[in-house]
Amino acid sequence: MSLKPDPSVIGGVATPQFARLPDVQALFTRRATRLRHLAASSHLAPYLRFLADICDAQRRIAEKLGDAAAPDAEMIARNRSYRMPPLDRAALIATPEMQDALQAMLTEAALIEMPAPAREALDALQAAPESDRHALLAELAADRVPDGFAAAATFAAAALQVVAARHAAALDADQLVPIRIGICPGCGGKPGLSLVTATQHQEGARYACCATCATQWNEVRVKCLCCGSTKGISYRVVDDGSENPVIKAEVCDECHSWFKVLYQNLDSGLEAVADDVASLGLDALMRDTEWRRCGFNPFLAGY
Repeated sequence: MSLKPDPSVIGGVATPQFARLPDVQALFTRRATRLRHLAASSHLAPYLRFLADICDAQRRIAEKLGDAAAPDAEMIARNRSYRMPPLDRAALIATPEMQDALQAMLTEAALIEMPAPAREALDALQAAPESDRHALLAELAADRVPDGFAAAATFAAAALQVVAARHAAALDADQLVPIRIGICPGCGGKPGLSLVTATQHQEGARYACCATCATQWNEVRVKCLCCGSTKGISYRVVDDGSENPVIKAEVCDECHSWFKVLYQNLDSGLEAVADDVASLGLDALMRDTEWRRCGFNPFLAGY
């Protein structure tokens, strides 16, 4: 691992759109495709292919559920005035839609090839009472994976992502406002990581990516997304000889946290969840440092 500056931060950034909402079908289709591409050259291939199959299930479930209704305009205006997100996670996980999505995910997942421990967790979640399922969803809605429930959380988180992304897609991006540092303006959740984009007129704009609803929102470069500090920021990379690494750990000496950054302006194929999981080597190296990971990814429980 080496410590490097971030030279790509200088220049080329026009005023970007604040929020970008997910296209649900495209989201899970692209993610599955990227996971399978990464699996072709990764020692994590079995897990990446498993997650690709989960993404296929997410796409099918989202298609069956159809589009979510737009939230009440009066509520949107009220929440906006108080700098609150329009989606209430606690309310979302209590809906019949959430239970239907979770049951559909468990049914779909039963057809996926997986190791015995994952199969046991799936069977246990299938047999669990609704109260236990809700308790697990509540932990995930709070951006936590309970100790000992990493495998079960994978299936529950996948269902929650479908429901949250559907409702985020029904929002009006122009009505979203910043909440506070490191908080999704759509659902109030934590980001998994951030992307440096390479879209037209927005070369080098940085977007934090919600780990649950897939909303992306603009944040300035060289700023800790955990504490908001612009001091003591530096970058660490896996020292693999690459001149321009496309994935870095942004470390903050103020709060001793780190946050993963993906540079789509260097590799347009990068995808927030797929490449986060596939770059597990960076997480493993950072575990031995003084910094703790700030981003949340339910598919990387334990790291």
